[in-house]
Amino acid sequence: MKIGLYFGSFNPIHNGHMAIANYMREFTDLDEVWFVISPQNPFKTNQKLLPDYQRLELVNLAINDVNGFRSSNIEFNLPKPSYTIDTLAYLFDKYADKEFVLIMGSDNLVNFHKWKNFNEILRNHQIYIYPRPNTKQVELLKHPNVKIYEAPLMEISSSFIRKSIKGKKDVPFFVPNKVWAYIKEMHFYET
Repeated sequence: MKIGLYFGSFNPIHNGHMAIANYMREFTDLDEVWFVISPQNPFKTNQKLLPDYQRLELVNLAINDVNGFRSSNIEFNLPKPSYTIDTLAYLFDKYADKEFVLIMGSDNLVNFHKWKNFNEILRNHQIYIYPRPNTKQVELLKHPNVKIYEAPLMEISSSFIRKSIKGKKDVPFFVPNKVWAYIKEMHFYET
């Protein structure tokens, strides 16, 4: 079984995330997409996040009825900050019968050379890239384990949604219905 790992803080998960995951599940050779909720991105140490389990709940609400989607809290119990190489090693030990592929936006590939043990990740895993707006081309796109897909360009961001809610804007069409209802009920991102 080939699993696409879609890492993110998902603060909150939005329809752009869902569309990319759907594209990767339907238009590539992936059997499933796992949304891996990251407690702390080493490149975003000052990021203000909802608590881990609330972001996991938002992901679960978003993917509840979607075949081939699964959430993962695997990084919650790993050392912080979260390094992809450590998560991959843990997953390999736990699920030796599965092949894991990374799903990432082209904007992340620009700084991929700064990731912990990035050469080992490249050597042992495929990386499926989706386009992001205004991203410069990098040499890594030529690597045999890096595949770029012409997924729809998504310009929705979690920071836009958080800023909009804080500014008292009504943005229900940017997130899945159940996610929006929960955000409103819990008054997330209002302050």
